[in-house]
Amino acid sequence: MSTASDAKRKAPAGERVADWADGRLGIFSLAKSNMRKIFPDHWSFMLGEVALYSFIIIILTGVYLTLFFHPSMNEVEYHGTYAPMQGVLMSEAYASTLDISFDVRGGLLIRQIHHWAALIFLAAMFVHMMRVFFTGAFRKPREINWLFGFLLFVLGMFTGFTGYSLPDDLLSGTGVRFTQGAILSVPVVGTYISMFLFGGEFPGGDFVARFYSIHILLLPGIMLGLLVAHLILVFYHKHTQFAGPGRKNSNVVGMPLLPVYMAKAGGFFFLVFGVIAIIAAIAQINPIWAMGPYRPDQVSTGAQPDWYMGFAEGLIRFMPGWEINLWGHTLVLGVFIPLVLFPLVLGLIAMWPFLESWVTGDKREHHIADRPRNAPTRTGFGVAWITAYMVMLIGGGNDLWATHFNLSINSITWFVRIFFIVGPVVAFIVTKRICLGLQRRDRDKVLHGRESGIIKRLPHGEFVEIHEPLSQGARYTLTAHEQYKPLEIGPTVDENGVERKVPRMEKLRASLSKGLFGEGNQIPKPTPEEYKQIESGHGHH
Repeated sequence: MSTASDAKRKAPAGERVADWADGRLGIFSLAKSNMRKIFPDHWSFMLGEVALYSFIIIILTGVYLTLFFHPSMNEVEYHGTYAPMQGVLMSEAYASTLDISFDVRGGLLIRQIHHWAALIFLAAMFVHMMRVFFTGAFRKPREINWLFGFLLFVLGMFTGFTGYSLPDDLLSGTGVRFTQGAILSVPVVGTYISMFLFGGEFPGGDFVARFYSIHILLLPGIMLGLLVAHLILVFYHKHTQFAGPGRKNSNVVGMPLLPVYMAKAGGFFFLVFGVIAIIAAIAQINPIWAMGPYRPDQVSTGAQPDWYMGFAEGLIRFMPGWEINLWGHTLVLGVFIPLVLFPLVLGLIAMWPFLESWVTGDKREHHIADRPRNAPTRTGFGVAWITAYMVMLIGGGNDLWATHFNLSINSITWFVRIFFIVGPVVAFIVTKRICLGLQRRDRDKVLHGRESGIIKRLPHGEFVEIHEPLSQGARYTLTAHEQYKPLEIGPTVDENGVERKVPRMEKLRASLSKGLFGEGNQIPKPTPEEYKQIESGHGHH
């Protein structure tokens, strides 16, 4: 016993601390079983990492900004460094933001890093979710993680909105006024919600303090919990892997978490931080001193929200000014309909994994990612939704499009109204045809090989191009995807001639399945018999 004690005393201090912690927390055993966990690798996985690192940067810079920001709407007279504002009456929130920008060491840079990181966080989330959607990485067992990611994106939108509303400048105040108008359009309870949120008639005296609490406590706290849960499920399920030799649903081909992934993650974090810092240093964003403090009787020219809220604003801007009067109350449909449509669109996106699972009847686990071309209907829907989003971004900035390109704002509004319906339909059809064309190309490559560019003249004078046969691994990659068969309702009359009643949901499910996987929705994969026939030289030179 004394020998073991002496050996422990002679061990380095770090090792003794590690032994002490492991004896109480079991860290070594936990690390030993998990740090060598294998993860598949692909460049697209970095999109989620960009979102994660941007969120960390937002937290770090946000903590610094809270040390100097005063979330108060009490009116003060400005006597700071920025000369054009000397003697102007403004809220303490606006005055403290000016102080951060001009008097706090590094304050303006930190402000800009914070704002740019928020924009990049949501942009990375958007692209990351599209990658997950187009590759089918949301399927079982990752449906819950899709919901976590979706909620992170939606909460990030509202966190960003409350954040850029805090300085109480004319631009953000115009956006808050816009939001208050949307709230007032809600029947029955709209006025009560507005009075509660703003502490009285707009703008009230409390909304900055309330938005501040929501921005730094409520929403980040929920997002942090969702993020931890999201990462735990990513660690547990691992990323999906793309089809290839040796890759199956039952295995993982990749690199260990430690040291490979940890080293790459550390370097990539500083790379993301550096790029955001460079952007913040050279590209000005939200210069509140150029806007002035918020006044309810003024509206900022060219007032636009950040890009992620442009969809919601575009929905309201493109709607006609419809109103109806019911029992002495005015219902503003031009605002209320978009307010209902926006969460319905988001809800459809959130529930897509469950809808697709129901339509396909597929309850199996999927760890192999789809190539978007092999799911043309799903890919078409994704591109259609992105098209609708982009059209609404144009609608949300219709005044800027009009002034910058010397166009009629009415023409832009009508363009948005028409293409919000027509654009997604055209995008769906075009995308689906492109996917089917790419499937045909893959089928041709498997059967006939890759075009080599080498022209050969046959004895009878015909010129042909030599095709290089694909490797076995390349053929496997191009044919590894599954092709669903549309669900059939089956016979509606039994052997005794008795007609059975088919439930409406079963009819709907069969119709949707036929629309997704019926004739004309996928190109049949080449069969081994077809390949052998080609290889034997029948019907092919």
